Amino acid sequence: MRQLDAGGWLTGARWIASPNFDLRPAGQTARLLVVHAISLPPEQFGGDGVLALFGNRLDPAGHPYFAGIAQLRVSAHFFIRRDGALIQCVPTHARAWHAGVSTWRECERCNDFSIGVELEGSDTQPFTDAQYVQLNALIDDLARQHPLEDVVGHSDIAPGRKTDPGPCFDWSRVTSPLRR
Repeated sequence: MRQLDAGGWLTGARWIASPNFDLRPAGQTARLLVVHAISLPPEQFGGDGVLALFGNRLDPAGHPYFAGIAQLRVSAHFFIRRDGALIQCVPTHARAWHAGVSTWRECERCNDFSIGVELEGSDTQPFTDAQYVQLNALIDDLARQHPLEDVVGHSDIAPGRKTDPGPCFDWSRVTSPLRR
């Protein structure tokens, strides 16, 4: 069982801090976990693109796709690579910038009360066994330390705007009792 330290960092995760976060509004705690999928360049895995984006270091000349997104200021609390490696970019008590315009149970601005987990992946390729194992362990770890009520996809809180984690994500492999 991994623990969060006083700063909101999970023991056992590799820490690569993103500057793209701020404080949650007063009285807000993490009660929702949002699963995302990302690959940069799209459909390519294993590179530095995602972490460069989260760190405001994405070179717009590095790939044609990067020119259109290098100015974005986004982040997630966690990033799970294809091999299951867990990287934490934002402390869990802070508000990461992952959900954008979003609504859950009639509450808007999901960044205010959620933890964002990005899986290295896409809408067109299955996720790996190692990613499901790591995601389930992470959900369990976080649920012991935050009052999480549900696990949803980005597409659930931003329908019509977002599709991730996409049709290749197998929700039946999310073993947490939080997932209804």
